[in-house]
Amino acid sequence: MQSSQTIVMIRPANFGFNTDTAENNIYQQRDERAPEEIRELARKEFDGFVALLRDQGVNVVVVEDTEKPVKTDAVFPNNWFSTHPDGKIILYPMFSPNRRLERRKDLIELLMNSGFQVKEIIDLSFFEQDGQYLEGTGSMVMDHDQKIIYACLSERTHPVPLDYLSKLIGYKVIAFDAVQEAGGKVVPIYHTNVMMHVGSDLAVVCLESINKASDKLKVQQSLTQSGKKVIPITAKQKFHFAGNMLEVCNDGGEKFTVMSQAAYDSLNVGQIQLIEKYTTIISPQIPTIEKLGGGSARCMLAEIFLPRI
Repeated sequence: MQSSQTIVMIRPANFGFNTDTAENNIYQQRDERAPEEIRELARKEFDGFVALLRDQGVNVVVVEDTEKPVKTDAVFPNNWFSTHPDGKIILYPMFSPNRRLERRKDLIELLMNSGFQVKEIIDLSFFEQDGQYLEGTGSMVMDHDQKIIYACLSERTHPVPLDYLSKLIGYKVIAFDAVQEAGGKVVPIYHTNVMMHVGSDLAVVCLESINKASDKLKVQQSLTQSGKKVIPITAKQKFHFAGNMLEVCNDGGEKFTVMSQAAYDSLNVGQIQLIEKYTTIISPQIPTIEKLGGGSARCMLAEIFLPRI
């Protein structure tokens, strides 16, 4: 259950720098190149990523982004929906108004037409009216086997919708504060999946970003008691997206840990060996998407856990 055999990825039409999201995503950086050049580079990086996954037998459903309305962050679909083995699809409340345009009914219809069973669509976007947000599996890192949600609270991850969702799907919440330094200031980490990853046997986590000792202990104990081998990463490694990983599998049940090449290059030999003890690493080169989008490999992957018809 922890690893999905099917992944949805959105091929970007108008990828670029999103000013609205940059106010609390310090990983985004501007680029002086022409917009069309940036869009073309992003598409090439995307296509290379898909090819790497398919080479390993991972089932990737590629959905083309629509030209209109313009959606600079459409390549990151994991923020607006999640799927579940009981046939639920959950739509999430998004911080940035221009990212709310990414929610697409036709994508859900495509899944249904592809043989997946959708029994219920639960739309949590009503929380946006009250300025309450929960950006899918960016805001939450889920241990599906143990039914645990890990979530660092921020401007994009609020306690009320988090509690609402946990009751809806029957998961326990481990909530905490995680911070990072930016421009001489200490700011909250905007998404949990920037600083931690949970696989079937492994957990990668930037424990030093959790300031409160009781929170750090709570996270560490929960992961250990769940039987995970914990691999700590540093704040510097986190800035290279070393926390932004996802475990996927192919039809043969072989497990893979997906991370960007930048994340892989930031890890030390011991960390890589530990990950490779349990899984095979897939590491696409996505520098343009990381720089302007402020997200990495995990953010580009929407897992499909729906039952087959």
